[in-house]
Amino acid sequence: MKCIYTNKGADPQAPYSQAMITGNLIFTAGQVAMMPGTGESVGITVTEQAEQVCKNIGAILEAAGSSYEKVVKATCFLLDMADFDEFNAVYNKYFPHHPARICVAAAALYLDYRCEIEVIAEL
Repeated sequence: MKCIYTNKGADPQAPYSQAMITGNLIFTAGQVAMMPGTGESVGITVTEQAEQVCKNIGAILEAAGSSYEKVVKATCFLLDMADFDEFNAVYNKYFPHHPARICVAAAALYLDYRCEIEVIAEL
């Protein structure tokens, strides 16, 4: 296994890695709308937050030698399912190849973020 870290992604706020590689797969930790380098929250709406989440995921995938196009599975968490359509509008810009996905409502997310995404991708 290999740990992945990039300063272009959000710094972990607890004892976990941004991502791990095993075999030819990368598993990212859940990413929220946190600005790399500062740890500050980005945006208020699910659209603003989903944009930053996807940027953080993209940076981690790139650091591992992968890309959005190689994502095979995404797990998405929404604070409110009423945000589903708005979230999907952003998600589809980054994942137009439609990897397998689950999207569920979470009772609460870290610091009341509106969304969180984790992915599994090929290298």
